[in-house]
Amino acid sequence: MTGSGGERNPGFADEVLRDLGAGVFTLDPAGRITYANPWAERLLGRPVARMLGHDAHDLLHRSPDGQPVPRERCLMRTPLAGSRDAVEGSEEYFLRGDGVLLPIIWSATPLGPGGTPDGVVIVFSDFSLHRDAEERAIAHTAALEALTNRLNLLAEVSSVLMSTMDAIAAARALLPLLVPELGLWAAVDLVDAHSGIPRRVAVRSPAHPDRARELTGPLPAVRQRPEIIRGDQPVLLEAGHLVGAGAPLAAGHGILFDRLGGRWATAVPIRSRRRFYGVLTVARGESRPPPEGETRLLADIGRRLALVLDNSQLYEEQRNVAETMQRQLLAPLPQVDHLRMAARYLPAQRAMEVGGDWYDAFLLADGVMALVIGDVVGHDLQAAVHMAEVRNMLRALAWSHVEPPSLIMRRLDEAVTHTSDAPMATLVFARVEGPEGGPWQLRWVNAGHPPPLLITSEGDSRFLTRGHGPLIGMSATLHLGLTWPDAREDLPARSTVLFYTDGLVESRERPIDAGMARLRHHAAVLARQPRAGTVDDFCDQLLQRLDPRGDDTALLALRLPPVGAGTPHDHSPPPPSQNAHSPAAPERAAPGSLQEQAPVQDPTRHTREALDPPRTPDV
Repeated sequence: MTGSGGERNPGFADEVLRDLGAGVFTLDPAGRITYANPWAERLLGRPVARMLGHDAHDLLHRSPDGQPVPRERCLMRTPLAGSRDAVEGSEEYFLRGDGVLLPIIWSATPLGPGGTPDGVVIVFSDFSLHRDAEERAIAHTAALEALTNRLNLLAEVSSVLMSTMDAIAAARALLPLLVPELGLWAAVDLVDAHSGIPRRVAVRSPAHPDRARELTGPLPAVRQRPEIIRGDQPVLLEAGHLVGAGAPLAAGHGILFDRLGGRWATAVPIRSRRRFYGVLTVARGESRPPPEGETRLLADIGRRLALVLDNSQLYEEQRNVAETMQRQLLAPLPQVDHLRMAARYLPAQRAMEVGGDWYDAFLLADGVMALVIGDVVGHDLQAAVHMAEVRNMLRALAWSHVEPPSLIMRRLDEAVTHTSDAPMATLVFARVEGPEGGPWQLRWVNAGHPPPLLITSEGDSRFLTRGHGPLIGMSATLHLGLTWPDAREDLPARSTVLFYTDGLVESRERPIDAGMARLRHHAAVLARQPRAGTVDDFCDQLLQRLDPRGDDTALLALRLPPVGAGTPHDHSPPPPSQNAHSPAAPERAAPGSLQEQAPVQDPTRHTREALDPPRTPDV
């Protein structure tokens, strides 16, 4: 660098090298140090006066173990051999004045023009800073990969757990995600919701699959509840110290170590805010205990499993409430004179046990039999509640007002609109009128419901399509002023009238018109059989032929007696007694029944068992 007059500034080079931020020293052709900047003094812990004139290789250059590096392997001396190319390297070491090895990154450049170098300038920096940064970057990348793997695992766990409402199925589906990814074997113990007995519902061990299957079942009884049940923190188990009945989980987990191996295991509680469900255990074979991050991951998985079991428990509780409600709402059937009736109810296979479908049969104040089939919008517990409202309103109105069905419908529509939050409903309300022995007449109205089917004993069948009016809850709500026309039909002796909901004739595979044609065909075939059997047989065989699936289904069948049956001049034996079939509780009597505490049975039991065989209750 020159000044304003062109003269050279001798201090410029020193200023640059002093503030370069890297160590610099120069060597003469013999490899002796001729210059060192202040950064070199600082990095090497040596004053420049004690370095000048010394052979740089002998004084500074060392191998990683602190031993001198052979001269023939010293790349820094390459320019001294006549090479005009700069060389550089890393993972080399200089010996500081305090005896500590300094890892360096360096470059060596020949000095002087021409083919013979006048020396070498060596620039070096503390490589530990670069190495630490690199190690931090590697550690950061590894941590991100581990976090990504954990998040992916948790996503898979959540997906698997959300795919089922069955507690045991959820536990069994979970373990393949944990083993061998996180350990040698894994087990899930759940406390039975009814008996309170802990049961090992799933064990997985890729190395010993047969042994793992043998280890499922009830756990040994313990006098005191394990420590893990009282807390919500994971428990670390060591195989060598899992002795004695007083050790946490010793009674049930010792056999797992004995049969499946492993040194350490993490047992996490399956606990939600509502209750304790059990224990998830994952074992490792390493001599070291599992890292804290893995323990936190398993604790998170345990909480997720508890949430699934919470939802399953709530679903079961709601289903039990709904089923109990259903059994009380679907009434026993009264037996009136020689009339015979049968009813069936099949719950939806994919929804709640109870929807809005119902049937009803009861005696009115004037001694006439009333028949009802209906469907309130919805398929859940709320639909069952709304169904109960509509059903009870209709019963009260039909009993207290001896008037045509059309007027009862008008009153019901207004009552539902102004006193209930029930949604719209479809129904058929019918009166079976006639003296003992006949002739009989059906008088009815239809509020947007599938029409009843009349089947004669000869096999002739037709739908009773008259009497149609709007859905309940629509006319009064919209101020339409619509009405329900009364319809009448003479009922032949020994004929059958079938009332049903749309679940019997409608499905995703075919439209309702095709389903109604199919119903009419099978009902006629059954009526023409030489031995048609009772009306209960008719309902059972019809359901077997139609095999309704999807929506819930209710049907109510009325069988008329022969002409003159039950009159004083009739000496023929009476028809078989009507089975008081109903999903109601056995001690309930049918409304209007002449027999107190009439026996009541569940007609859907055999059908449901055929479609869905009984299984062990969920834990």
